[in-house]
Amino acid sequence: MSEAPRLRPAKHTVLHTFAAHIKARPKAVFLALDGRLNPGTGAGSAYLADPDAFFIVAQGGWWYRAEYRVVPDEYGSNLEHVILSVAQRGEKAALATGRRVIQTAPLVFHDLVKSLRAELE
Repeated sequence: MSEAPRLRPAKHTVLHTFAAHIKARPKAVFLALDGRLNPGTGAGSAYLADPDAFFIVAQGGWWYRAEYRVVPDEYGSNLEHVILSVAQRGEKAALATGRRVIQTAPLVFHDLVKSLRAELE
């Protein structure tokens, strides 16, 4: 598994943004999130987990990038998730290729938050 770039490429398109509140401290949320998302060694995708910034990037293929940020607040943590197309050409092909990922993203995020809440709250 290679390390995903921390910064978005100059050319990118935000496809979805999500946010949810979790009644747990940021470190616990980050660790639980990393445990679910980290593809492990030998994965074909790139991954970056920065525990100091509570920031995760998963980037795979030629078009897909997912960013997760855990932001502390006085009641727990806000989980922010952004899905981007980082295709440097063939943007329409990227949308066609990623159609299923893009369509199912709201439900996938909902299920992720539900499982994090069940574990941490």
